Amino acid sequence: MSIDPSSIPNFGGQPEPQPQGPAGPVLPDQDLVKQLLDQMELKYVVDEEGDLVAPWEQFRTYFMFRGDEPEQAIFSVRTFFDRPHAIEDKPRLLETVDEWNRRTLWPKVYTHTHEDGTVRLIGEAQMLIGTGVDINHFVSSTVSWVRAAIEFDKWLVEQLGLDPEGGEDDTPEGDAE
Repeated sequence: MSIDPSSIPNFGGQPEPQPQGPAGPVLPDQDLVKQLLDQMELKYVVDEEGDLVAPWEQFRTYFMFRGDEPEQAIFSVRTFFDRPHAIEDKPRLLETVDEWNRRTLWPKVYTHTHEDGTVRLIGEAQMLIGTGVDINHFVSSTVSWVRAAIEFDKWLVEQLGLDPEGGEDDTPEGDAE
């Protein structure tokens, strides 16, 4: 199950439509995120851990609520970019994500090396929500984080000369002689 990233409406700087809700701070929950994803016309599922997941062709974005104490609750939008990279490419990946992290506010991107030696990228943005947040701030931040994850994937493909369909790097460096 996947959707085309271009199906996200262009909100022209302001996310529309915005949920109608209370004028004061709200405590966001999964139902609010579901409403927002529906308004953005994004498909999503609930995973085995109870988190919302919106799948794309080359990545998955999770919408998670964490925190042991209610006043310390955190809303996290975490994107797992599924394109595998060779361990030998990790220094180049680190330089590239460092450049992204210096130039942008979100998502902050980091590497994760799997047991099989492949390296994958993860992007993350978080918001402290335990004392409540303005609904407009929550909506605009969430929309911005989703759009930034899509933009990061496009930017990475361009920066590294990757196959946009998810294949390995187009360069012949990994070919056996």
